[in-house]
Amino acid sequence: MLDTIVRFFQQGGGFMFAILGVLLISIAIMIERFIYLSVKNRIDEVAFVNRILDFIQKGQVSSAIEYCNMSKAALPQITKAGLEEFGKSPADIQNALELAAMSEIPKLEKRTPYLSMFANVATLLGLLGTIFGLINSFEAVASADASQKATLLSAGISVAMNTTAFGLIAAIPALIGYSYLQEKTNELIDSINENVARIYRRMVAAGRN
Repeated sequence: MLDTIVRFFQQGGGFMFAILGVLLISIAIMIERFIYLSVKNRIDEVAFVNRILDFIQKGQVSSAIEYCNMSKAALPQITKAGLEEFGKSPADIQNALELAAMSEIPKLEKRTPYLSMFANVATLLGLLGTIFGLINSFEAVASADASQKATLLSAGISVAMNTTAFGLIAAIPALIGYSYLQEKTNELIDSINENVARIYRRMVAAGRN
């Protein structure tokens, strides 16, 4: 099995290693983004929001801020920025929330767009490797005996197509990972916006009382 894989790479030429590099980088990004979105930003949003609303209702803003400090997820950090402006005008609170969101939201979206780019790069590298492989095959056939031309050409084309196949093997997981992470990020951002709006309304209402 290992010999087959080694031969597969050797026949594909240097482009195979370039595609392999793209594949490994894509996998690293997918793992890092999944951990960041699903582990580091994992939080029971319903329980968190209800607790914050309860703190605000009781006037325990300092306790709410301490509660936010218990998590490094985006929602608590954005909420904390608004709570630190509690008692000021609604515009001040909203500006604090928006500034915090401008800092936290890009962290959720970071690096994910590279997966789409790497998928395209892997595909193009595969095609480019195939083109170079075909050129070499035709050059070899041109100087071969007439009886061997068909055999050599078929073998050359078969080898040249290795890079296209491997390019697609690298591109497909990257595109699937991109779509999944993009959808997960959008859902998380929508949830954050909705919950921050709830907390903001409660802060404004409590500040008027």
